[in-house]
Amino acid sequence: MNPAMAAQYRYQQAQAAQQRLPHSTPRRGAGPMLPGPHSHMYQASPKQQQHLEHQKDVDLRERIGQDNDAMRRAGKPTDRNIPDGIEDSIVGNGVQEYKRLREVERRLDATMMRKRLELQEHGVRSTHRTKKLRIWISNTAENQPWQGKELDENAFDFNSGAEATYKVQIVGKLLDDEDDLKVQNTEKETNGAGSDPEASQEGKDNSSQKATETEPSQPRFSQFFKSISIELDRAKALQQDASNMIEWKKPTVAPNAQPLPTSADFDSLQFERKSDENINCTINLYRDERPERFALTKELSEVVEGDDATREQVMTAMWMYIKAQGLQRDEEKRLIQCDDVLRAMFKADTIYFPQISEAIIHHLLPLPPVKLPYTIRVDPDYQNSPTPTIYDVLVLADDPLEQKMLSIKRKDPEYVQTLSTISRLDSEIAQIVQALIHSKARHSFFTSMSKDPATFVKRWVSSQKRDMENILGDSRVPLGTEWVADEFRRGGKDGVWGSENVKETVQLLVGQPVNWARG
Repeated sequence: MNPAMAAQYRYQQAQAAQQRLPHSTPRRGAGPMLPGPHSHMYQASPKQQQHLEHQKDVDLRERIGQDNDAMRRAGKPTDRNIPDGIEDSIVGNGVQEYKRLREVERRLDATMMRKRLELQEHGVRSTHRTKKLRIWISNTAENQPWQGKELDENAFDFNSGAEATYKVQIVGKLLDDEDDLKVQNTEKETNGAGSDPEASQEGKDNSSQKATETEPSQPRFSQFFKSISIELDRAKALQQDASNMIEWKKPTVAPNAQPLPTSADFDSLQFERKSDENINCTINLYRDERPERFALTKELSEVVEGDDATREQVMTAMWMYIKAQGLQRDEEKRLIQCDDVLRAMFKADTIYFPQISEAIIHHLLPLPPVKLPYTIRVDPDYQNSPTPTIYDVLVLADDPLEQKMLSIKRKDPEYVQTLSTISRLDSEIAQIVQALIHSKARHSFFTSMSKDPATFVKRWVSSQKRDMENILGDSRVPLGTEWVADEFRRGGKDGVWGSENVKETVQLLVGQPVNWARG
């Protein structure tokens, strides 16, 4: 269809739509404002009028630009699939390679979507790994009787003038996994082999700087515990400081507070007391875990099959136990018929499943602390060659992949820029594919025309005539008209007249009123 016909068609459609519109109703509300007697009192200055006209011009240009952008987006091609048959007209195997590349892209998109869903699922549930926290406990002594100077036997006062004290230090550090250590050693050997000393030194400086910028910091000792208490095994009446308990509690800190205060972020805990004799003590470590784990009662541990668990694990185990035992009522699935185990736990014959989360609260007990016995020694045998006491405590640490997953979830500027570049390249590929399709259509047009120009022009004119009649709404075939195309001469179900397109066209023609009378 040429541009003139298209313009005429759009004009006719607009006229028809305007005729179908109902009569406009009078507008309710206040009418246009009429100039009152005081309207001449305020007149805009020439500069203000010029500014208003300029603002109107700018707004008009912005609206035109937005309309052009919308039209450009609406008409922008999006199909990047090369249709069949084009490879016959193109020299080389470029089409086959492009289709193979598109297949690789589809598999890559499917893999990325699956990984994205896995990341979203990973963000919902918390993942932790069990690691070793090594704790060193040692103590020093000062001003002990055996450390003082020799006293004068003739002197009346045998006091050295200083009080005997001891200082205890507790140091904790999270140990790396063996796999992580192997990877680190391999990287060090790879970076250090066959390199210039000066260049390697610069590389070490740069790598260390990048590591400090990118790698997350190692969890500190205080982050694994919410409270630490030291119980001194000594009579309170004999304790000079009048206290047998030393306690540290983690202060309340916002979940994402950075940096943490010093009182909540440390690797070493020290305390000093007065004493000149060896004392036994017990160090109690109260875990700080998210989500919180609880110790289970005997009744609940039979269902969970464990001594400790989180609330989520308890509810999951409870649901699996109910499903395995078939304790749901047929008429009411929420109602649970308790067996002997659940009856001993809930003290009832039936219970609704939503009520279980509240009923198990009494069966969730605080976890007992980790107890580390230690003897504070101030005797010369120990102080001359002090050896720390070492304990390994299993703690729940964040998964090392957590930081990498978080970095993937974050909107990195480089990632956003890469997505915009990919989108731009996709648009360019879609435009190239559209140009190929148009070139293929022109190639087929001129190839068919070169074989039999007269017959081709007849068929083309007949086709354009039918299209024009369909557009203008006058698709009646006058008597005596003969179709040139062979497919319209054939009948039967396998012909054109038995196709779905013809049936749909007939239904549309029958459904709309058509004026068959010739005026």
